[in-house]
Amino acid sequence: MRIESNLLVNGKCLVKQDIKDGYDDHSLIREETVIVKGQCLEMAKSKQWSTSGLLVLDTEMLFTSRETDLFTIEGECIVMDFMHNNTVTAEIENLEGPDYRHINTHNIWYASNFNGSYDMPAFEKVCYMVVIMSKDFYSQLFSSTLDLHPEFSVNIEKSKSGYLFPKYLPFSPAIQWILQEIRNCRREGIFKRIFLETKIRELLLLQLEMHAGNATAAATDLSPSELEKLHEAKAILDTGFVRPPSLMELSRKISLNEYKLKKGFKACFGDTVRSYIIKLRMNHARKLLKSKMATVSDVAYACGYKDVSHFSAAFKGFHGFSPKKSMNMKIVQSD
Repeated sequence: MRIESNLLVNGKCLVKQDIKDGYDDHSLIREETVIVKGQCLEMAKSKQWSTSGLLVLDTEMLFTSRETDLFTIEGECIVMDFMHNNTVTAEIENLEGPDYRHINTHNIWYASNFNGSYDMPAFEKVCYMVVIMSKDFYSQLFSSTLDLHPEFSVNIEKSKSGYLFPKYLPFSPAIQWILQEIRNCRREGIFKRIFLETKIRELLLLQLEMHAGNATAAATDLSPSELEKLHEAKAILDTGFVRPPSLMELSRKISLNEYKLKKGFKACFGDTVRSYIIKLRMNHARKLLKSKMATVSDVAYACGYKDVSHFSAAFKGFHGFSPKKSMNMKIVQSD
């Protein structure tokens, strides 16, 4: 694969990588940071991790006038696309797909000889992380998961460009955490490679779980717009589970009636809205208790409970042991 990212107005090259197509589990990770300066350019910085069959780009850009990024990939590729702060409009050859102009969303796509033109407005930061894999790298790393997305896998075998999701979906907290782990990794040598492959597998797992949710939602006659609203509801709960909106308030926030919210949420994510909130609270509580930085009362309040006894009962019902025992388990493990 040959990957290039060229800024049209500035005439600068941000990415220029020649990556071998084959999967080689002995090749090490090469890391570099490219910083570009030029006309109308406030910032353009790209951290790049590469090895045989793989390129990971973590890029930030900010311009003082409109700019266009011409992004090309020669050869077959499978790309995990994670868009952070994004107001980009895109024109892509032979790859019709969803709108890019959403904050903190992701998708995965296959293309052969990719050519994309990304138009970026002035004074609006563009941040993204992409994981670009050769067909061989993808097949070797994810051979056991191909049956989980059969239509996408068939398209790859037939060299038919396309997306896994019909629309870009919101980040989950787990996806955000993994992306941050990749950015902050300080490992070197073979440990760096093992770490990156593990995190890429985790990202695909999370995306496939969402894909399974899409399939279930389709079986319950949810439209694409309703499915997007359900992912919006999940994103609201992921960040606001301590003081979550009521079912009626959540329904109004996403403009979806309560019946479809309740039925669709269960179909997509395997939990009712209420049980999902409890799961988020209890997992958060466990982390806080393990840290030993707060009392049980503090943790109860931090998780949205006004009554400690109600919190303790909920915690024991979810985890099978009391909050105090959870703290003691941490002490035992550290001895």
